[in-house]
Amino acid sequence: MNGRQFGHQQRVAVIGAGMVGLCTAWYLQERGVEVTVIDADGVAAGSSWGNAGWLTPSIATPLPEPAVLKYGVRALVSHASPVYVPPSANPRLIRFLLQFVRNSTASRWHKAMQALIPLNRDALAAFDEMEVDSAEKSAPAAPFIAAYRTTADRKTLLDEFDEIRAAGQHVNFEILDGDTARAEEPALSSEVNAAIKILDERFLNPAAYVHALADQVRARGARIVTGRTVDEIRDTGTAVVVAGEQFDAVVAATGARLNTLLRPFGVKRLVQAGRGYSFTVKVDHLPKGPVYFPTQRVACTPVGDRLRIAGMMEFRDVDAPMDPRRIHVLRNAAGELLNGAHLDVREDEWVGARPCTADGLPLIGGTSSPRVFAAGGHGMWGITLGPVTGKLIAEMITTGRTPEALRAVDPLR
Repeated sequence: MNGRQFGHQQRVAVIGAGMVGLCTAWYLQERGVEVTVIDADGVAAGSSWGNAGWLTPSIATPLPEPAVLKYGVRALVSHASPVYVPPSANPRLIRFLLQFVRNSTASRWHKAMQALIPLNRDALAAFDEMEVDSAEKSAPAAPFIAAYRTTADRKTLLDEFDEIRAAGQHVNFEILDGDTARAEEPALSSEVNAAIKILDERFLNPAAYVHALADQVRARGARIVTGRTVDEIRDTGTAVVVAGEQFDAVVAATGARLNTLLRPFGVKRLVQAGRGYSFTVKVDHLPKGPVYFPTQRVACTPVGDRLRIAGMMEFRDVDAPMDPRRIHVLRNAAGELLNGAHLDVREDEWVGARPCTADGLPLIGGTSSPRVFAAGGHGMWGITLGPVTGKLIAEMITTGRTPEALRAVDPLR
């Protein structure tokens, strides 16, 4: 436990009312803890709102990967690139990117992948526990199709599946030709000539799911305080003071803003906003499950009677305004491979900040204070790993023991 001693806490504050924060609150309640959730904006107001809603532990992988090294600087500074860095990047962002690139080698990806496997392995079971009495549930992703123009394009993901399996994680999939893919999913256009059907995954409506989770947490006795900004955590030596109130412990689940609160407690890893964009449209053939265009980095998910189209990775300041050019890049990328999508009549245009770390691993666990804990930095996998994160951090706080699955994601690493 690196010399840090944790013990049972009776009153705990959770800063952040997104997926990770509310899952943490739910699992703390399971252990008899009195919980107060505090958020400056509101429930699901951050990256939990407009994301693709994929629950895909078998393909949850570290974001820094060898493919990043192939982009080159010229591609990264083009607003038309799926991965974009503004030319006016500040020194902090440049430092993050240099660390990110250093972690994009095959050997470092493999090591990080092995660290994620214990979290991925228990992700679905944690959802099942939370959903027993929930009004909103995840749905089987049947089918979940990754589609390509060519078989050569498809090889990249198949190679990645080989690497995932080599690291020790199971991936279940079937290879499809274009005709078979369109027969299973009529929303795919005639441009699709190769596909992969990924099995055993799920999806959900992220905003509805997180709001239902908030209702459940409230019904079980928690306070959810919104409109209150937490600028600092003060450790008195026997308790913590958060937003003027005293608690036995606090969990920071503030997404891309994690560094601000936790730097005084020894957490030096940079958490950078990796911003994603999305919008919803009507389609003639609403997909039955998620559709993925890996080459374009575009994710499509049915949300009610509309299709949410999400994607892009934009390393930029968390508070930067939406860049309309990125919406058009997303629109054009999806339009080439979707059939019957009304892409020029868009609703719910959105940008949200995924909390990314340079080594691709989340920050889950204790800090230099025995009363301050971190739960963030999940990158694209906050929905997938939210419940298992909450379960493990609640165990750590209430037992004083560090679960084995959290050792590799120690916030002080």
